[in-house]
Amino acid sequence: MNDWRIYRGAGLPHDGIRRLPPPPPWRDFAAAGPDGDAGPDPEAGPLTGGPDRPGEVEAAEAAVAEADPSAARRLGVRRRLVENHHPRPEEVEAVNAALYLRRPLIVTGNPGTGKSTLAHAVAYELGLGRVLRWPIVSRTTLQDGLYRYDAIGRLQDVQLERAAGGGEATTPRPIGSYVRLGPLGTALLPASRPRVLLVDELDKSDLDLPNDLLNALEEGEFTIPELERVADREPTAQVLTDDGRRVEVTGGRVRCTTFPFIVLTSNGERDFPPALLRRCIQLELEPPGEEQLAAMVAAHLGADAVTAGEDLIARFLSRDPGSVIAADQLLNALYLTQHTPQAERVTRDRLAEILMQPLDRPR
Repeated sequence: MNDWRIYRGAGLPHDGIRRLPPPPPWRDFAAAGPDGDAGPDPEAGPLTGGPDRPGEVEAAEAAVAEADPSAARRLGVRRRLVENHHPRPEEVEAVNAALYLRRPLIVTGNPGTGKSTLAHAVAYELGLGRVLRWPIVSRTTLQDGLYRYDAIGRLQDVQLERAAGGGEATTPRPIGSYVRLGPLGTALLPASRPRVLLVDELDKSDLDLPNDLLNALEEGEFTIPELERVADREPTAQVLTDDGRRVEVTGGRVRCTTFPFIVLTSNGERDFPPALLRRCIQLELEPPGEEQLAAMVAAHLGADAVTAGEDLIARFLSRDPGSVIAADQLLNALYLTQHTPQAERVTRDRLAEILMQPLDRPR
C-alpha cells in the first residue's frame, strides 16, 4: 500500500513534496491566477531524493543548515534518521492534513512541547527552505506581517536629492525601494513550492489580529495601496522580501499560487474565534514522553548524554501531574551537569533543581 503521508517525521530531507496532489478546488490558488499556472519558482532550488549513501546525510543536513541556520539550532546538529525522531501519529497526521487541504495548522500546548520546532521539522524534511518567522506581541498588527512602507525614508531621500540638485527636480527612486514584505507577505508570494511560515504565540496578540488574519488566510492575497496608487505610471515594482531578496510586484497586488504551510502556535492562554478555527487544522501537543525526550537529547547533545543524564530525564518524567516544565529546561540541566563530575552528586542535584523548576510554581 502506498504511504499517503508527505511529511513522515523522518528527520531526514526527502522529495516527498513532489507527491503532494493538487489542492481541493476551493483552495486552488493557482487556478485563480491570470494564467492558471504558477510556473517554476526560480528561488526554490532543486529538490533531491532522500540521501542513502555514505556522506549524503551530512551533505543534506549541511545544505539545509545553510539555507536556514536556525534549523540546526532548533532541531539539533546531530539529527539523523527516523529512529532518532519519534513524532506521535496525530502530529504527523495533522501536518499532512494541513499540507493536503492547504490550511493553516494551529498548534496548542504548554511551553517547551515543540510547537515552534514542528514548523522547522517540516521545512527541514521537505526541503522547503528557511522558515519565515513572525513573532506576535500585543502590539502586532496584520500589516506588520504583510509589509512595511518607509514613508519617512522616502521623504528624507526626496529632500536630500533636492538639496543636492540645488532645488531642481530630480528623478526620484522607485517607490518599491521603500517597501519591504513581512513574513506573511513573503509567504504569499507566487511559488511552485509552499513556504513555511511560523506565526509564533498568536495568543499574545490583541483581540483584533485573529479576525484580521481571516481574509489573507482565506484568499491567499493582499494589496499594497502605496503601489496601487502609482500603478498607472509604475505598473511593476521591485520590493524587498523578508529573505532580503528583490521580487517584482505587479499592480500593487500579491497573490499566492501555492498556499504556504502555516503554523500558528498558542500556549492556550485564550480562545480563538470560530471563524479562524474553521479555517485551520487543530493540533494539541502533549508534553514529550520518554522516547521523544531521548531523541531530543541525542539530537542536541549526543547519545552519551542520554545515558549520563538518565537520572535527570527520569526526574523530568516524574514531575507532579499538571506541573509545567519545558523540555529546554531539561536540555539546559543536562548540558550544564555534563561539566559536573558524577561524583559531585549533590552539586548536580542542586543545579537540576535550579534549572528545572516548574514554570507554573507560585513565586
